[in-house]
Amino acid sequence: MLLIADLLLVSLLAVRGGEPMCQTYGTKEQSQFHKEGDINIGGIFSFHQNPVSVNPSLQVNPGTIQCEGLDPGELQYAASLNLMNRYDNGEGSCSKLSNVHAVIGETTSTSTIGIARTMGPFHIPVISHSATCACLSNRRDYPSFFRTIPSDLYQSKALAKLVKHFGWTWVGAIRTNSDYGNGGMATFLEAAEREGVCVEYSVAIYRTDPRKRFLEVVDIIKKSTSKVIVAFADGTDLDILIKELHAQNVTGLQWVGSEGWITYRYIASPVNYAVVQGAVGFAALNAHIPGLQEFLANSRPSTTAGDQGLVELWETAFGCTLTPQTETHAQSSVPACSGKESLLETNTRFTDVSDASLLNNVYKATYAIAHALHMLFTCKDGQGPFENNTCADRENSQTWQVLHYLTQVNFTTKIGEKVFFDELGDPVARYALVNWQMDDTGYIVFETIGFYDASQPEAL
Repeated sequence: MLLIADLLLVSLLAVRGGEPMCQTYGTKEQSQFHKEGDINIGGIFSFHQNPVSVNPSLQVNPGTIQCEGLDPGELQYAASLNLMNRYDNGEGSCSKLSNVHAVIGETTSTSTIGIARTMGPFHIPVISHSATCACLSNRRDYPSFFRTIPSDLYQSKALAKLVKHFGWTWVGAIRTNSDYGNGGMATFLEAAEREGVCVEYSVAIYRTDPRKRFLEVVDIIKKSTSKVIVAFADGTDLDILIKELHAQNVTGLQWVGSEGWITYRYIASPVNYAVVQGAVGFAALNAHIPGLQEFLANSRPSTTAGDQGLVELWETAFGCTLTPQTETHAQSSVPACSGKESLLETNTRFTDVSDASLLNNVYKATYAIAHALHMLFTCKDGQGPFENNTCADRENSQTWQVLHYLTQVNFTTKIGEKVFFDELGDPVARYALVNWQMDDTGYIVFETIGFYDASQPEAL
């Protein structure tokens, strides 16, 4: 999220020689990863789950944004991209905010809505690997938005059909109180009614809710007569509720899940399994990306300003510090990192690519931009798509030109997936139907038991 400040928050300073001058306003965060190149792709990922509270008076500059709760999964998505944009913090022309040609991100729908809405007027393409809110298909509000994950419009309808297929016509409904959960659940409730499925209750939760709210939802579930729960939720929010259900021994219910949590490895613990064992739901298609695990395992941190994305992970994983100790803290109990540490010797979630569904979406987004740029640079004079059959200026290509070529992208990945976008910037809706199971060693697996393809005609 910090890259938003680098890319977008600008302040009109003065007019020099008739041209407005701009500079970034407020905080001075550097991008967490960067690599210089002729073509820059930006990436926006939320590495931390919880913001540290700041002065709420809005009368003083809150300073640098502080966050806590490192999310190795988000860090993994960004490192797999491995090409970030860094905005020059010096003064520059207001007519060109940065040399970024496209942006990949964000993970949540709510964050992506703000990013896509802001970048649209600048014609900067935004490709999300995980934002599924059907609202983002609105081309009027989000003219430069694309995604490599299907819209929830299809998932919600698929969930209703799944529930009807198993004869579960009396269900409860839980959602994350966000654009993702509220929008997805609204569509599910409409589809469920058409399928003849009745909903006993529909409640919303969010991670920042007081514990009292979660206990109220637990009480609703305990008093209900339905034995099936459809949860259109984010894994972080649902994890809190499941733990409260476990504490009160609320088990034996059939859970039906959306892709926001059904394969979220972080919540797949033995404690949670006791509550949601046997859960079924739709997930983004998994994939094997050759060389990715080796790349992640061999990653090493940098202490160069603007390229410190792995520092916190490294210090947490090995219990050491990469930051030089000042004389004041020379007696710190945390030892300095030796430089010989290796992620190959750890069992961190950062190197776990057993579920690479969202990683694969980042991969496809990156290649979609690459194919768009390839078409831009190989355009032949007199055969171009722009005014008077012209091509883009290779030395000074514009984001709106990249945007045009993204609408033309159509390619097949190395693992055989076709990638293209419809007129709304959406891919074909395909999902894996997965089931929570536990193997002989006690490890929880998300077993694929079927597939859903919205491009195929419905079975009679």
